[in-house]
Parts: sequence; structure tokens; C-alpha cells
Amino acid sequence: MSAGVHYLGAADIRRLAAQHGIRPTKQWGQNFVVDANTVRRIVRLADVAPDDIVLEVGPGLGSLTLGLLDTAEHVIALEIDPTLAAALPTTIEVAAPEKSSRLVVIPGDALKVTDLPVAPTRLVANLPYNVSVPVMLHLLQTFPSIGHVLVMVQLEVAERLAAGPGSRTYGAPSAKAAWYGDVRLAGTVARSIFWPVPNVDSGLVAVTRREPPRTDVPREAVFQVIDAAFAQRRKMLRSALAGWAGSTAAATATLESAGVDPTARGEQLDIAAFAAIAAASPHPTATREAD
Repeated sequence: MSAGVHYLGAADIRRLAAQHGIRPTKQWGQNFVVDANTVRRIVRLADVAPDDIVLEVGPGLGSLTLGLLDTAEHVIALEIDPTLAAALPTTIEVAAPEKSSRLVVIPGDALKVTDLPVAPTRLVANLPYNVSVPVMLHLLQTFPSIGHVLVMVQLEVAERLAAGPGSRTYGAPSAKAAWYGDVRLAGTVARSIFWPVPNVDSGLVAVTRREPPRTDVPREAVFQVIDAAFAQRRKMLRSALAGWAGSTAAATATLESAGVDPTARGEQLDIAAFAAIAAASPHPTATREAD
């Protein structure tokens, strides 16, 4: 870490918020990190290298942005709040003048972004709690250049994303994240390091991208199977997938063709099994986008 970067503390965050007339809103899930040691920890756990191009979502007042700029080659910051997006370059110029040229701020919604000026190699972000899972999945799908992810999300969501088959917290988000890579819980974060202080603790989720379990079936088709299986997670798959397959008999036949026990439940299957079911369907092409 460079000695020339001024990391933001609680007093800095409150001063910047007042200066720009910022009142954190629940609508955009704004809880700003006020602890420099937490920023250093996130950058370390994310294993950001000097040649990385980091995509950050929701940079807010710039706490994590400064830590990322201290190591990465470039940081692309996506910010939905126009006031924060306009203020961020000035904050970085003051706190880390030698690093400011490495920052690109893009105003807009991370759920809608489809193009960036340069391909990111890592996603590192403090994601808004209310959209954390769809944002992460959308960015992994849209930017295959992202090889590694470290995001801070609500602890319950972090545990769900990192859960494996058979776990009580394993569900559709777990399976969908596993389509893109190996997912693990990288740590926990106390609520006290935020302003305003949220009602829940946070968790750090790490994803290392790998090839999907198979390439002969569209991702959308696999995600439809996942959605159907977990929409009625207490039911056996032959019943839970009846609507998706057209009938219980068709679901049973597809499951048997895929080598999956029709009496199993969705929470018992890994992503490879879901992909096998989609591939075994007589009509594996998805009819709608599944996020």
C-alpha cells in the first residue's frame, strides 16, 4: 500500500457527505465503509494485483475505491447516485492525486450496464444489500473477463451464495453462482464499520471463475431448471419440475435420462446435475432470460 494515499475514516465520510448534501438512502442500499483497516483487508483478500482492472459497484464516497487504486492498474467505478458519481473524482484527486488518473467513473445502474471502456479482470465491491445477488450474476454473465470476485454483502446472503448441496441455506442463488465459478465465504464483517450502521452483519464472498459444467446447453435453460426446482423446494423433483417439463411423467423421464433420482429434491443437486437435467430435456433452449 502506498504511503501517498489518504484512506477515509469516519470523520472524512461524514464531512464529505455533508459537503455534497448526501443523505444515505435505503433505496440504493447506501451504507458507507468508515474503517480503513476493513478496506485494506478487502483489497488483500481480493488479491488485487498491479496489472488488474477492477470493477467496483457502488463506490459511494470512495473508501474502497482509494484502497483499490492504491494497488490496481485501473478502477472502473459504477455509481447509480448521480451526486456521488459527480463527487468521486474530486475526492480521489484530493486523497490520492497520483492515482486519480487510474479511475474511470461511470454513472448508471449496474444491473443494466452491458459495455465498459476496458475489460475488467476483477469485481471488488461493497454491494447494495437489496440487489447484491442479481448484480453479481449479471456482471459475471456480461463480462467474462472477470476472473475473480470479492464482494461484501449481507451475511445471510453471503452464506447462501457459498452454501453447497445438502445445506439448509443452499438455494437458487447458490446454484446459479456455482455456474460461473467456485464460491466460498471469505470472511465476515461487523456492522460497526459502516455509516449509517445497518441492522445486519456482512460477509465477504469470493468467486474464482471456471468453465461452466457443460457447454452443450444454454445457461438460461439451466437457470430455468434451477428456478423450477427451488420454487417448490420441499417437493420431489418429479413434482417440482412437472410444470417446467409439461407433466410429472415428462419430468420423471427427463430426470431419469439425466441420471438424477426423480425422488430427490433440488437442494440435493449440484450445478452439474442441474445442467444435466436441462440437457436431457427434449427442448433445452430457454424461452426466457433467467437471471
